[in-house]
Amino acid sequence: MANITDLIMQQVQKAAGNVEIPSNVQNTVLNGLSESILGSLTQTATKAGGIDMIKSLLTGKTNAAASPITALAGKLFTSNILSKLNLGSLLNGKLTALIPTVLGGLSNIIKDQDGDGDVDLNDILLTLKGGKSSGILGAATSILGGLFKK
Repeated sequence: MANITDLIMQQVQKAAGNVEIPSNVQNTVLNGLSESILGSLTQTATKAGGIDMIKSLLTGKTNAAASPITALAGKLFTSNILSKLNLGSLLNGKLTALIPTVLGGLSNIIKDQDGDGDVDLNDILLTLKGGKSSGILGAATSILGGLFKK
């Protein structure tokens, strides 16, 4: 099972390839983008209707650019990272514009799976809700833990 954090970072690195980021802040920016997107997904997963919003986004039913998940990720990235780096409004805009591209890339990975890939939407959703799934064993452990209130 592919780890959601790794998938996000792969998409961040792919999307950021065409943006000239100063080398002294590149790791901060890439990690910040990844953490902001993961934070947005995680926060959304805990809200009423959040799982359905995430499913809709990650299966391509909702356009990433129009999603409230994307907007939240942009706010997190701006307040937690960009506001501290003083990169200028042009570069800040280019970096923030990567967020829908990253989320769209995640959607494409999930949509392209034909049952034999290592990306499982249900595992991703469980992870975002705070579960510790890792395939069949993780699902079985979660079910048994629920039955025995552990």
